[in-house]
Amino acid sequence: MKTVKEISKITGISIRTLRYYDEIGLLKPARVTEAGYRLYDDQELEKLQEILFYKELEIPLSDIKKIMENPEYDKQKALAVQKSLLERKRNRLNGIIELIDDVMKGVNTMSFGAFTEEDVKKIIDHSLELQSQESLNAIIEQFGSLENYCASMEENLKDESRAAELIKIYGSKDKAVEASLEATGNMDELQQVQYDIDNIYKQFAIAMEKQDADMETECVGKLAESYKKLLRVDNARYVLLKTADDYLGNGVLTEATDKQYGQGVTKYIGEAIKRYYGV
Repeated sequence: MKTVKEISKITGISIRTLRYYDEIGLLKPARVTEAGYRLYDDQELEKLQEILFYKELEIPLSDIKKIMENPEYDKQKALAVQKSLLERKRNRLNGIIELIDDVMKGVNTMSFGAFTEEDVKKIIDHSLELQSQESLNAIIEQFGSLENYCASMEENLKDESRAAELIKIYGSKDKAVEASLEATGNMDELQQVQYDIDNIYKQFAIAMEKQDADMETECVGKLAESYKKLLRVDNARYVLLKTADDYLGNGVLTEATDKQYGQGVTKYIGEAIKRYYGV
């Protein structure tokens, strides 16, 4: 048996709070001595731990009391739900921390200025420089001429909605332009990233089959790193969440991805990304 003072020292919960929990019937002591000292055993300590988990989820004390007094209350199921909700809260905070990191690096995540004529010209010229002769021939065959291709790219970059998407991905117009100009056209590098992503999707399929939450989290983290390499971004959160929306709402994409990696994998990856970022 432990006294209120000992429990307070162990848990960091104030004596006043423990007394209040007793008063409202949320956490009663195992017994009270003749001198009025509250004594708690291991069962009460375990219950207090559950209460603290619920408090982390910002659930009101009155609701916690109702939940724990429910005759059908299942401690193991409750802990599983608490774990899942706390993981989502943690992941949401991790996503916010990533955004703060970007801001600290000088990235203006709320900047949506349009691309200038100079920006567009730089991006198009660099894109052409990276093309092999084979790729240029394919472009000419598709668009009729390089001039038509350049006009199409210019139109896309000047389209406000498409430009806004690029800026959201990179955090600012300047970052988007910088990333475009950093592209090397190295096919070996591109193929390696695509190979890595393919392996990650196969691991997602295994995680889904095993219902392995840790493996799922690891896969999303690896996918984020691969997209950072592929797109040259500091933060892949926006890209992955957009991908998740596509996976959860695009029947054709779902069918194609499931065909390659297994039935239900596409939806699973979309939901895993949402869970990872606490969305």
